[in-house]
Amino acid sequence: MGSQTKYQEEVELVIELESQIILHDDDVNTFDWVIDCLQKYCNHSDIQAEQCAWVVHTKGKCAVKSGEIHKLFGICQALCDSGLSATVE
Repeated sequence: MGSQTKYQEEVELVIELESQIILHDDDVNTFDWVIDCLQKYCNHSDIQAEQCAWVVHTKGKCAVKSGEIHKLFGICQALCDSGLSATVE
Protein backbone atom coordinates (compact mmCIF):
# COMPACT_ATOMS: atom_id res chain seq x y z
CA MET A 1 0.00 0.00 0.00
CA GLY A 2 1.45 3.33 -1.04
CA SER A 3 1.64 6.27 1.33
CA GLN A 4 -0.96 8.20 -0.73
CA THR A 5 -3.49 5.37 -0.41
CA LYS A 6 -2.89 5.05 3.34
CA TYR A 7 -3.26 8.80 3.81
CA GLN A 8 -6.53 8.81 1.83
CA GLU A 9 -7.93 6.01 4.01
CA GLU A 10 -6.99 7.92 7.18
CA VAL A 11 -8.65 11.10 5.90
CA GLU A 12 -11.83 9.21 5.03
CA LEU A 13 -11.88 7.66 8.51
CA VAL A 14 -11.52 11.06 10.18
CA ILE A 15 -14.31 12.49 8.02
CA GLU A 16 -16.59 9.62 9.03
CA LEU A 17 -15.87 10.18 12.73
CA GLU A 18 -16.38 13.97 12.67
CA SER A 19 -19.96 15.11 13.11
CA GLN A 20 -21.75 18.28 14.15
CA ILE A 21 -24.52 19.36 16.44
CA ILE A 22 -26.95 21.50 14.49
CA LEU A 23 -29.09 23.90 16.50
CA HIS A 24 -32.41 24.72 14.85
CA ASP A 25 -34.50 27.87 15.19
CA ASP A 26 -37.73 27.89 17.17
CA ASP A 27 -40.26 30.46 18.32
CA VAL A 28 -40.11 29.44 21.97
CA ASN A 29 -36.67 30.06 23.46
CA THR A 30 -35.19 33.47 24.19
CA PHE A 31 -31.77 34.58 22.98
CA ASP A 32 -30.54 34.64 26.57
CA TRP A 33 -31.65 31.04 27.16
CA VAL A 34 -30.01 29.82 23.94
CA ILE A 35 -26.79 31.66 24.81
CA ASP A 36 -26.79 30.24 28.34
CA CYS A 37 -27.29 26.69 27.04
CA LEU A 38 -24.52 27.03 24.44
CA GLN A 39 -22.14 28.28 27.12
CA LYS A 40 -23.11 25.56 29.57
CA TYR A 41 -23.18 22.52 27.28
CA CYS A 42 -20.94 23.47 24.34
CA ASN A 43 -18.39 25.51 26.33
CA HIS A 44 -18.93 28.55 24.11
CA SER A 45 -17.60 31.96 25.07
CA ASP A 46 -20.10 34.82 25.45
CA ILE A 47 -19.33 36.10 21.97
CA GLN A 48 -19.36 32.68 20.30
CA ALA A 49 -22.71 31.77 21.88
CA GLU A 50 -24.25 35.10 20.87
CA GLN A 51 -23.01 34.76 17.29
CA CYS A 52 -24.42 31.23 17.03
CA ALA A 53 -27.76 32.42 18.42
CA TRP A 54 -27.93 35.13 15.76
CA VAL A 55 -27.04 32.69 12.98
CA VAL A 56 -29.78 30.33 14.16
CA HIS A 57 -32.23 33.22 14.26
CA THR A 58 -31.38 34.56 10.80
CA LYS A 59 -30.49 31.35 8.90
CA GLY A 60 -32.72 28.86 10.69
CA LYS A 61 -29.89 26.65 11.92
CA CYS A 62 -26.23 26.67 12.90
CA ALA A 63 -23.51 24.10 13.58
CA VAL A 64 -22.69 24.76 17.23
CA LYS A 65 -20.30 21.91 18.07
CA SER A 66 -18.23 19.45 16.08
CA GLY A 67 -16.30 16.37 17.06
CA GLU A 68 -16.55 12.64 17.37
CA ILE A 69 -20.13 11.51 17.03
CA HIS A 70 -20.22 9.48 20.25
CA LYS A 71 -19.17 12.55 22.27
CA LEU A 72 -21.80 14.77 20.67
CA PHE A 73 -24.87 12.71 21.52
CA GLY A 74 -24.75 13.60 25.23
CA ILE A 75 -24.32 17.30 24.49
CA CYS A 76 -27.13 17.23 21.95
CA GLN A 77 -29.40 15.46 24.44
CA ALA A 78 -28.63 18.10 27.10
CA LEU A 79 -29.54 20.86 24.64
CA CYS A 80 -32.79 19.08 23.76
CA ASP A 81 -33.58 18.45 27.44
CA SER A 82 -33.22 22.21 27.93
CA GLY A 83 -35.94 22.81 25.37
CA LEU A 84 -33.77 23.58 22.35
CA SER A 85 -34.10 21.86 19.00
CA ALA A 86 -30.82 20.19 18.09
CA THR A 87 -29.67 17.25 15.99
CA VAL A 88 -26.41 15.40 15.37
CA GLU A 89 -25.49 15.23 11.71
